[in-house]
Amino acid sequence: MKRAKDFRSQAWQGMHGKWGTLAIIYLVYYVITGCIGAISAIPAFGSAIGSIISLIISGPFALGLTIVSLYVVRGVKISVNDMFEGFKQFLNAFLANLINGIFIVLWTLLLIVPGIIKAYSYSMTYYILSDNPVLTANEARKQSMELMRGNKWRLFCLNFSFIGWIILCVITLGILSFWISPYIQSSVAAFYEEISGSKIIAPEDSSHLSDMPTT
Repeated sequence: MKRAKDFRSQAWQGMHGKWGTLAIIYLVYYVITGCIGAISAIPAFGSAIGSIISLIISGPFALGLTIVSLYVVRGVKISVNDMFEGFKQFLNAFLANLINGIFIVLWTLLLIVPGIIKAYSYSMTYYILSDNPVLTANEARKQSMELMRGNKWRLFCLNFSFIGWIILCVITLGILSFWISPYIQSSVAAFYEEISGSKIIAPEDSSHLSDMPTT
């Protein structure tokens, strides 16, 4: 069974020769989200407008960046345009962001820990949608729960293994985030590659999956 360092190594190797493109991709993404933040700061209706824009584009961008990370670990050539691939599945990406967000908030209301557990349960949703665009957002969410059954702690350990890099990112006032963010995302993509295998099930077979709290 692979460990955190194995996923990081796979991501690092996949990013070879792509660092510049990835930095530009995340620069564009941060500029866009920064502009939305600026709109939200405008008095009166700015906050509402910024929230609406963020709700509309967050899902498609999350899917687009997921597709980029999968390209990285699969050795596929990437371009800046790839970050907008999620908009080709706009409705599914939008609904995935909305549904996951609602469930995570509801579980968080019970206590913080259930919300965190569910966030990890749903963490593979965009990866599944990337590989299976015929699935609905809810089917992808349920299949993410199935994939993450018994794997949440492993993903947590992978995320935690980047704590040093995250501290460096803070020290450099976020400058390193243009390289650290795709590194983390690509490592999670490598994790998805390892746990998915043949576990993705047909839509008609996913109805039995429940949303009960699991660890």
